[in-house]
Amino acid sequence: MANRGTLIWERLERESGEKPALSVDRIVHAAIRIADGEGLDAVSMRRVAGELGSGTMSLYRHVSGKDDLLDLLLDAAFGEIPLPGKPSRNWQSSLRLAARETRVAMKRHPWLAGLLSRRPPLGPNYLRHFEFLLASVSALDLDIRAATRMVGTLYVFVMGYVGFELSEQESYQRAGMTEEERRRAVAPYMDRVIATGRFPNLARFLVSGAEMPDDRGFEFGLDCVLDGMAAKVKPRRRRRVT
Repeated sequence: MANRGTLIWERLERESGEKPALSVDRIVHAAIRIADGEGLDAVSMRRVAGELGSGTMSLYRHVSGKDDLLDLLLDAAFGEIPLPGKPSRNWQSSLRLAARETRVAMKRHPWLAGLLSRRPPLGPNYLRHFEFLLASVSALDLDIRAATRMVGTLYVFVMGYVGFELSEQESYQRAGMTEEERRRAVAPYMDRVIATGRFPNLARFLVSGAEMPDDRGFEFGLDCVLDGMAAKVKPRRRRRVT
């Protein structure tokens, strides 16, 4: 049985030469299939064992419990985000690329953003990802705290926007309606609200047609974030050598 006293990443380093029939990779991919199809709450050691046609105790030889399993899922998802070995000289281009690819991964795995906010990411794929982001802004010669604030701000935006996209999709699925059907359903109420004259800007918004979150909205927000960073950050002054 896996030793609970060490991190899963340390155990994997020691066991990297072993190739058992039931591997950590197979366990993780089965868990991802369950999480993608049924949500993260459906993931359990018993459920994964059933997916693999294995006994639950067999999993414990590789993964000590659900906490380890969630850490592995998180890192596996970050391993799917394609980034070059080194960032380009243009820090905005590098951060833009990372933001776009991370959004793709978070939409592919709807559980990823929420899991990232709840667990400390320490796996090798995430650490490489984080290193890429910090390296992207290293040419600005910022204090490391300022650099991490930039990375954090970028991710707050990406996670927030993806959360908005996923919640919209989920609301339509729950209601069993298309966007047009839901709009028609609420139209009588909204017409009464607008008729009061108390919400002129809301009226303009509704007349123009509500815009669903999409690529254009994401790119607009990303531009605002990156342009705001460029205006805000101030590289440290290099000391003059005398």
